[in-house]
Amino acid sequence: MNDIKIPVHLGIIMDGNGRWAKMRNQKRTFGHERGAEVAEDVIQWCSDLGVRYLTLYSFSTENWKRPEEEVNFLFKLFVKYLESRMMKIINKGVRMRFTGRINELPEDVKKSIEKISQKSKNNTKLDLVMALNYGGRQEITDAVNKIIQSGNNQKITEKMISENMYLPDVPEPDLIIRTSGEIRMSNFLLWESAYSELYFTEKLWPDFNYEDLTEAFREFSLRERRFGDIKEIGSDKGGC
Repeated sequence: MNDIKIPVHLGIIMDGNGRWAKMRNQKRTFGHERGAEVAEDVIQWCSDLGVRYLTLYSFSTENWKRPEEEVNFLFKLFVKYLESRMMKIINKGVRMRFTGRINELPEDVKKSIEKISQKSKNNTKLDLVMALNYGGRQEITDAVNKIIQSGNNQKITEKMISENMYLPDVPEPDLIIRTSGEIRMSNFLLWESAYSELYFTEKLWPDFNYEDLTEAFREFSLRERRFGDIKEIGSDKGGC
C-alpha cells in the first residue's frame, strides 16, 4: 500500500442495494441490511488505511419519495446500527458526525444521533460523517438563508457560503466513489465536490469489497489534481 495515495476525505454514494436484492429475488430491505454490513466494513478499512474523513450518503432528501414501508425500515435499521454496532467502531477512535436536515428526522433517530455524537466527540482517528436527510442543493440554500438571517448586509461571497455549510470544518472531499454503474452525483456534496476526483464502479454496494476500495485509491493516486491551475507535465508546456 506504500505506492497508493490515501485521500484525506473520501465520500461514497452507496448505490445498488435494491437491485442487488432484486437479483436474488429478495425484498429491497434485504439489500439494505447487507449494505449496512458493507458500510461497517468500509468504515473499518478506511480507518485502518488512514482516511481522516469519510462521508457516507446514507439517506437523501429525495429518498422520502420511496414507499413508506422502505423509509421506515431504513430509519429502524439506522437506529439499530447506531445503538449496537457503531459502539465497536467508536471504541476504535472513530468520531461520528451527521450532515443534513437532521431536525426533520423522526424523534428516535434524532435521539440516537445526539447520543452517539456525544459519546464519540473526542475521538480523532477518523471522522465518520453520515449524510442523513441530506441534499447538496438544500445545503447551499440553507447556507445562503443562514447568512441572510444573520443580518449580513455585505455581498455574499463563496467564503461566506463555505463558512455556513452544515460542517464547515470538514475539508472538501478529495475523492468520491459511486457504486452500481450510475454516473451522476445525485445531489451529493455539490458545493464541496467542485474539485473532487470522481470514481465510478459497476459493483453494486452490497458486493463492494476491500479490493474495490483499494483499486479506487490506486486510480486516485494516478490522477494529477490541478484545481484549475496549469502544471507542467514532463516538459515546459502547461496543461490546458
